[in-house]
Amino acid sequence: MGASTGDYTYATTADTAEALRLRDVSSTALTEAAIARIERLDGTLNAVVVRDFAAARAAAAEADAGLARNEPGALLGVPVTVKESYDLTGHPTTWGMEMFREHRAGTDSEVVRRLKAAGAVILGKTNVPPALGDWQSDNPIYGRTNNPFDVTRSPGGSSGGSAAALAAGYVPLEMGSDIGGSVRIPAAFCGVYGHKPTYGIVPLLGHAPGGMAGAGPLLAVGGPLARSADDLRLAMDIVAGPAGDDARVWKLDLPKPRLTGLAGARVLIVDRHPRCTTAGAMRRALADLGRRLAAKGAAVSYESPHLPDLGAQHDVYFPMVMTIVSRGDPRMPPPPSAHEWMGLLDAQAAFRQQWAKLFETFDIVVTPTFGSAAFKHQEEPVWEKRTITLDGEILPYGSQIAWPAVATLPHLPATSFPIGDDEDGMPLGAQAIGAFGDDYTTIAFAGLAGRPFKPPGLA
Repeated sequence: MGASTGDYTYATTADTAEALRLRDVSSTALTEAAIARIERLDGTLNAVVVRDFAAARAAAAEADAGLARNEPGALLGVPVTVKESYDLTGHPTTWGMEMFREHRAGTDSEVVRRLKAAGAVILGKTNVPPALGDWQSDNPIYGRTNNPFDVTRSPGGSSGGSAAALAAGYVPLEMGSDIGGSVRIPAAFCGVYGHKPTYGIVPLLGHAPGGMAGAGPLLAVGGPLARSADDLRLAMDIVAGPAGDDARVWKLDLPKPRLTGLAGARVLIVDRHPRCTTAGAMRRALADLGRRLAAKGAAVSYESPHLPDLGAQHDVYFPMVMTIVSRGDPRMPPPPSAHEWMGLLDAQAAFRQQWAKLFETFDIVVTPTFGSAAFKHQEEPVWEKRTITLDGEILPYGSQIAWPAVATLPHLPATSFPIGDDEDGMPLGAQAIGAFGDDYTTIAFAGLAGRPFKPPGLA
């Protein structure tokens, strides 16, 4: 054992783990192949910005010994990377901010601990924008990450390095985080799958800049990215569930998927939002998806009286998320008063009830993950001055946050999955949104409806 009998560059996590269990390949061989690929390609892509290859080689050797003893472990020997925002012992957790350049984590984050406990070999950490606050992944510490499908374009953010590492064939599994589409948009831009879990079911202990600790994050979640939907479920089985004091009093028991196939699936497709524009290529891809779903027996609708007012919902989400992400920034306008904040929470609760009613009628709601494919790198440093062009129309850069916000405010699970390409051959992604706790339903639907991963043209 030790040499691969096949090419695992774009293998799924599940297939890689199975090959390791069957002794068709060793963890050492996979790890060395991943390291070599990173060293060969990442000078151009700049996705894996924190590396610990020595520790990875040692972990791979240990995994091989465990495999020889038939030890359990869903990821035993599988090379993975994680987003820079997760603590990894002895390594920086800067969130791309200069003030935290010298920070080194004293312990692993809970997500990293669970990945290691499942046998994963951690190669390093992937790039982010400053404070995880952009759909690009460019910062003064690590520089800019490029999209493997077109290096002149963004891979998305804030888990942009995560999605780029998957699309480039470095690793089969990644862990990101999401408050404004930060898992889902990079997945869409890089043609992979990404899951934003139901709020609160994946612990974010050890997911803070520079080792800061405090109240749990509002709206934000941690979630996996992979090249297949099945791998998202595999990852959720590992990382989801209570931690700390919560683990003393409750256990996670997610419902089984509502769907075992597309026949009979009740699907609502929404391709327009009152607060942002959707490119024609995206609308055409969604229309094509609808036809394919209907041909396989799904009941596809394009409107519903139960759909919440997306404009009104966004008008609640936006001040909430801006209050959360601008905390402590003197450049930002004053935050809402305590009573105003409580009013936003009341409105959020009302929208959650509306969505629960909708999911009595539908199993899945499909929307764009982002209104277009990946955009060209933006050089303008000030977010408010940036623009994005869709079908020749110049629009505010930040307006596209409306699409991921559809699932974020009501705490719903949403799985981003590839549905096609635009006229330039760039991947297009949609998100499958489900009822609270229906994570396995949105993942299952994405696997049934999504396009298999199509690698970029990397040598």
